[in-house]
Amino acid sequence: MKKLLFAFVFCCSSFCAVAQTGYDITINLKNCTDTLAYLTYYQFDKTLVKDTCTSIKNGKIVFKGKKKLDKGIYSLVSQKKAIYFDFFIDDNTQKLELKTEASPNLAKELTALNSPLENDFFRYVQFINEKNTEFQTYKQSTKLLTKKDTLALNDKQKEVQKNIQAYEEKFLADHRGSYIGDVMNLKVEKLLKDIPKASNGRPDSTKVYSYYRKHYWDDVDFKDDATIRNPFFNTKVKNYFESIIPIHPDTVSVEIDKMMSKTKPGSIFYKLLLAHFTYSYETSKIMGFDKVFVHMSDTYFKSGKADGIYEDKDIVQKIIKRADKLKPLLLGAVAQDLFMIKAEDFSKLKAMGFEDAKNNEEMTAVYYKNVDQVNKMYVKLSDVKAEYTILVFWDVDCGHCQKEIPKLLEVYNDLIKEKKDIKVYSVYMQHEGEKYLKYIDEHKLPWINVYDGAHYNNAVEKYDVYSTPVIYILDKNKVIKAKRIESDQIKAIIKSIEMENKKTN
Repeated sequence: MKKLLFAFVFCCSSFCAVAQTGYDITINLKNCTDTLAYLTYYQFDKTLVKDTCTSIKNGKIVFKGKKKLDKGIYSLVSQKKAIYFDFFIDDNTQKLELKTEASPNLAKELTALNSPLENDFFRYVQFINEKNTEFQTYKQSTKLLTKKDTLALNDKQKEVQKNIQAYEEKFLADHRGSYIGDVMNLKVEKLLKDIPKASNGRPDSTKVYSYYRKHYWDDVDFKDDATIRNPFFNTKVKNYFESIIPIHPDTVSVEIDKMMSKTKPGSIFYKLLLAHFTYSYETSKIMGFDKVFVHMSDTYFKSGKADGIYEDKDIVQKIIKRADKLKPLLLGAVAQDLFMIKAEDFSKLKAMGFEDAKNNEEMTAVYYKNVDQVNKMYVKLSDVKAEYTILVFWDVDCGHCQKEIPKLLEVYNDLIKEKKDIKVYSVYMQHEGEKYLKYIDEHKLPWINVYDGAHYNNAVEKYDVYSTPVIYILDKNKVIKAKRIESDQIKAIIKSIEMENKKTN
């Protein structure tokens, strides 16, 4: 179970039966030395300022407004931007009075003068703190000298977790239907109680997982913006997509669509979720998950379902353009062809005048003047015959390349010794031919060493080479099997491809 953090306070008042206009939050913070304080609130993965009190007298902090506060978890934040405590606001707690003291006993002293429900919650927080303190005390007093000591510590942790789980479930049952219940529902784990035995006599972990995944989002209201105004929802989403569902781009895309379909189009909830998923998978470091980003573009941005998400309308078009660039480079796509010139033919291209052309117009003129000859010089990527083709884009003067290219050479030589049918299509991204030829000679690169001598390919755009080196692995049909990898990953990836091929054959 995840580590529990409780630095928050909820407040709910059921005493008010009449409609309220505006809000009035009064906090008596004994021994407070601040001259100003902030009222902030959680919104998905951010904390935003709602109000500021600039006149604190004798620790009395007042926040007032003519419009009601949105339901959500709010925080009292100090002059130094530190959170004193959290509390919640709903329709019945727009008029609220709290008291405590600015001391280490803040949580114990914190009281709602007009909200019995919040005081129930305080007792819950105190229980959690007591249990965590109990475990930490036990842990510090236990020397893990033997396996028995470690098992005892694990048992103690399980005991504490079990007690906390039981307390949380009872608390949720007692307050179901209230906003505090909705927030607690995000935190309480939905666990299978009576775990059946598997055929081997052990607890059936498959059914435990299946139940947990199926009930993970039980009673979560995706149509209420208040659901995202707390510190738990973002963590719950992150855990679901990183730890609960299979880590595969197709599965992730399906789950995103399911979640988005539960929200109300145009709502804050909808917009924040859509922006979150788009950004997360555009910047994902997991190879192949740019496919999810492309899915977001095709499904939501191109269809107009993302309109209104960003104040800058150009962002939508930028996202579409970026996704369209990545689509031909997704894992499983056939690599786009390249028409490159051998490094050894640099002097011929130079003699034609390619290196002297000062602009696109002059370059075009040189190209068409020599087009028949140039066409005979091309070394096409699609013409490379090998079980595996390593496609690498690099630059002689690139610091990372100077470390990575020798590693790639070593990996290549090892694979050749292992009788692998492999070739390297090495693309130099600049046009300093003498420098390129010198490097090839000094390092004895036995590859297909090419460069865009005729300025025909625009590999930067075609293969998204915004930095170097960039390495792709292609199979015999030039299908992209891996991309943007390090040299030391190549052997493992090829081994994985071969294992997968054995399964399918």
